[in-house]
Amino acid sequence: MTTAPPACRPTFALPHIQSQACPDGRLLLRSAEPLGPRATSVIHEFRAHSEAHPERLLVAERDADGQWARSTWGEVRAQADRLAQGMLDRGLTDRPVMVLSGNSRLHLVVTLAAMTVGVPLVPASVAYSLQSTDHAKLRAMVELTDPGLMVAEDPAFAPAVAAGRPVLSQGGIPGSMTLDELSAEPRAEVDLRCARLRPEDVAKILFTSGSTGVPKGVLNTHGMLAANQQQMRQVWPFLLDEPPVLLDWLPWSHTFGGNHNLNMVLTGGGTLWIDDGRPAPALIERTVRNLADARPTTYFNVPAGHAALLPHLERDPAAARAFFERLRLGFFAAAALPQQMWDRLSRLAAEHHSSMRMTTSWGLTESSPAATSAHFPITRSDCLGVPLPGIEVALVPVGEKLEVRLRGPNITPGYHRRPDLAETAFDEHGYLRTGDAVALADPDDPAAGLVFRGRIAEDFKLATGTFVSVGTLRPQLLSASAGLLTDAVICGENGDRVTALVWLHPDHAHRCDADGVPDAGLRADLAATMARLAAEGSGSSQRIDRLAVLLEPPALDTGESTDKGYVNQRAVRERRADKVALLSAEPCPPQVVPLA
Repeated sequence: MTTAPPACRPTFALPHIQSQACPDGRLLLRSAEPLGPRATSVIHEFRAHSEAHPERLLVAERDADGQWARSTWGEVRAQADRLAQGMLDRGLTDRPVMVLSGNSRLHLVVTLAAMTVGVPLVPASVAYSLQSTDHAKLRAMVELTDPGLMVAEDPAFAPAVAAGRPVLSQGGIPGSMTLDELSAEPRAEVDLRCARLRPEDVAKILFTSGSTGVPKGVLNTHGMLAANQQQMRQVWPFLLDEPPVLLDWLPWSHTFGGNHNLNMVLTGGGTLWIDDGRPAPALIERTVRNLADARPTTYFNVPAGHAALLPHLERDPAAARAFFERLRLGFFAAAALPQQMWDRLSRLAAEHHSSMRMTTSWGLTESSPAATSAHFPITRSDCLGVPLPGIEVALVPVGEKLEVRLRGPNITPGYHRRPDLAETAFDEHGYLRTGDAVALADPDDPAAGLVFRGRIAEDFKLATGTFVSVGTLRPQLLSASAGLLTDAVICGENGDRVTALVWLHPDHAHRCDADGVPDAGLRADLAATMARLAAEGSGSSQRIDRLAVLLEPPALDTGESTDKGYVNQRAVRERRADKVALLSAEPCPPQVVPLA
């Protein structure tokens, strides 16, 4: 039997939500629970924990030999203070620090050192250095932020390093400095700079993934990050009793991994096992291996990560036991979780007698990131939860949908060197426009939570004027496929029917020829998927009439995808207009499968 460890406080705090209907059609929602007191910054909480339990494991990562390299709270604190002093001595505190490399112990030390002495951190997506062919996005980030120090751990990043700037590395990059070379014995100035930090000071400049637009540098202040962690502690009170243990791969260049998850460890006195696995066929087995050592208490992932891990847990009882043994929360965010995946996870947890709760939240880079949380039992995967304490949510009619807008202490003041963006980002009431559509799960009970209705910019209409909600239809299609599909792009704008371009799960890739023509068995399976979806819907906008398989994965450089797996629907439709045209061609081409 596997059960979560006992705790004095419950997993979830009972939500109490207040609502107010405005004459202009807006609906305002807020938690009746006020936001409690919090530290000035995450770094203040980190330093307090490092003094309270210096011998506790803080972070572990796999080394070149595949063994765990570990650092305690005390060791990381000492390294961060030494690096902070070295940065002060070399005059590297007037401009931001940009980190090119991924999650690591060095990355953590740099993050903490910079934040200690008030230097904004700019963590860049690894994909912009290693997966990009032209480094265009990275060059734009360097030009905008003008970093005084760049961090590139190994020679693989050398082509992406901006010329003429100091570089911190593990060695192998000409002219770079190592951590020891840049560090110095800390003096009183380090503590003094930390004591002078103010909530309004910028802690990080996080570039949005550009899922539906051009990436921009979002200002994350120390106060925003501290407020968001206090909000999470109030809705997940068990964190006050149990230092969180995480096994996590989510990149620190994104707000989910770098703010929500990492900061939860730093403010909760916990332990982070850096997962060298990924939600990809060649890498997911590393995650399975790491579970045996980490045995997390809370597991965070995107839906693609859960989808990759789930089959291994279903067929490997030992891995499932390691996963569920101490697990209190299973968490997904960044995209909708197909309902069939939710059901499989729930069944597996029941088989292992786990008291784990599945939950989610919603937010964005501009909200630190969490704005809502499902801190109550939920049975549907599209529920986003209710507003966190201290944040105000406005549901504003936009066309046929309700846009969710935000105001509160965890909301960004704006964008780095782009005051023009802030002018349009906030409405006349001071609420941040998010571009996401939601609905009330129960129109008569705001405490039942919000449900996701997609990105407003991605929706479209058919020639009949019928509105198609891409954010609703896409996860329904994936769920109906029962694991056959990994993602889909919904098509049919200004056309007579809703269609889709889809990517197959790697286990089924061999069932298409080089021209994208499915074999007979796959055609039958795809037709059955569309039939199951049609049986659930009630109109032309809720079914897929035709689909075609894409062989080429979504491309990062062209904006079709982000490095965390979000597929930009409009970018794919525009770049692959020839494939979209096939979906409406007559007679039906062999690459296209119609609804029977």
